[in-house]
Amino acid sequence: MKLVRIDNFRLKLLKEGEMITDAHIYASENINLESEAINQLYNTASLPIISSVLCTPDIHIGFGVPIGTVAASETSVIPSAVGYDINCGMSMLVTGIRYDEIIIKDVAHRIHSKIPLGEGKHNIAFKSEELKKILSSGVAGLYDVVSSKSFSKKYSELAYLFEGRSYESFREHIEDGGALFTDPESVPERALERGYNQFATLGGGNHFIELQRVVSIHEPGIAQRWGIFEDELTIMIHSGSRGLGHEIGDTYMKLAVAYCKRKNLIFPNNNLAYLHLSDREGNDYMRAMYAAANFAFVNRHIMTLIIMDVISKASRQTKISLLYDVPHNIAKYEVVDNKRLLVHRKGATRAYPLSKMKNTVFADTGQPVLIPGSMGTKSYLLVGTEESVETLYSVNHGAGRVMSRTAASGIGRRGKRGSSLISDEEFRRSMENIYLICEDRKTIKEEAPSAYKDIDEVIKVVTGAKIAKVVAVMQPLAVLKG
Repeated sequence: MKLVRIDNFRLKLLKEGEMITDAHIYASENINLESEAINQLYNTASLPIISSVLCTPDIHIGFGVPIGTVAASETSVIPSAVGYDINCGMSMLVTGIRYDEIIIKDVAHRIHSKIPLGEGKHNIAFKSEELKKILSSGVAGLYDVVSSKSFSKKYSELAYLFEGRSYESFREHIEDGGALFTDPESVPERALERGYNQFATLGGGNHFIELQRVVSIHEPGIAQRWGIFEDELTIMIHSGSRGLGHEIGDTYMKLAVAYCKRKNLIFPNNNLAYLHLSDREGNDYMRAMYAAANFAFVNRHIMTLIIMDVISKASRQTKISLLYDVPHNIAKYEVVDNKRLLVHRKGATRAYPLSKMKNTVFADTGQPVLIPGSMGTKSYLLVGTEESVETLYSVNHGAGRVMSRTAASGIGRRGKRGSSLISDEEFRRSMENIYLICEDRKTIKEEAPSAYKDIDEVIKVVTGAKIAKVVAVMQPLAVLKG
């Protein structure tokens, strides 16, 4: 494999061997590139149905394709290029108050009391027709459910969150309005069983709720337009489609392997099978994947409303608002250079510029882009640029791991203990002045700052390549983890 540096921020994996196209990587010389991740990129570029493929600066080993991959196809969908946690994504809230106007620890605990952290947790359950409505039309469907006569009676503990709120007030602040209209009939029954009662739960792994302080402004005009000011309290939520999405991902990745073998299609390995969109199997996956995406949109939205309620009661502030909600792991039809493509983003996020946000509330700024660091480092709020057309209007979704979870925590599969590459003292120092609430302190070092790439270096690549520009920088005050 021949990897050639183009400039300080770009490399090209030249087309050779089985590759259908060149592949691009956005990385500086200071960004770690795992050989196995490069091999996965080579395999992805070798798929006969691929139109283009690239990796963002948080590139690291994933299942089938690297995390940080953006891949496009005109004919087919690649389930592993979406991943298991379908529509794992980010929301950002702006509060309109200074960080020191509330007691951060108290607010963090109030949020924790209402939102379960960690894997396998349950909270709000939707069944039968209500669940079908949500899976069919996401946040739009949720508000249809809320408007029904029976809602307040059946969900009395939830109804107060929706008082005075409407779908229209949120629609333009969620990518695709939080509603990918679909038929959920192709969702496996097991997925419904796993997910129906997991709404308003955070999950484990790298999911988090973070209370932050805005520490610097880089684009004052845009920041003001978005309600961002220095020392403001902001909140980020990172969560996805929980057990429902995982089950859909697992089911259809296995189905794709059987499909490719039955059709005698060429594919590099069992982790990189695909489904033609002209066949029923491809359409079934798209419908199920969109249903999982809708689940995730609703999951984050209910958590958003819960946090809004907690903050408003703690500060007597009613101007708290959702800035934006963006998916990470998803495949959607988009138009790039006048060509309609199915764009897969796995551990990558959309970054639309002004020209792609016409007739929205962001028509004069471009789309907000959320790139968190690790739980002990800064997070960034950016905006899309016209130059991002070269990345299919995409940037990275975070810092990207440099250390496996086992290496970071010292805990392997089935809880087997070994030595951690991160000492307890190193972890303690990295979290100084940050209030941490976590469900499992035995494994929390999996998410230690030193297990991730340097977020400042990652952002340097993004801005150096001009695929997005920084609007504001936030520092964590309190972190809630699974």
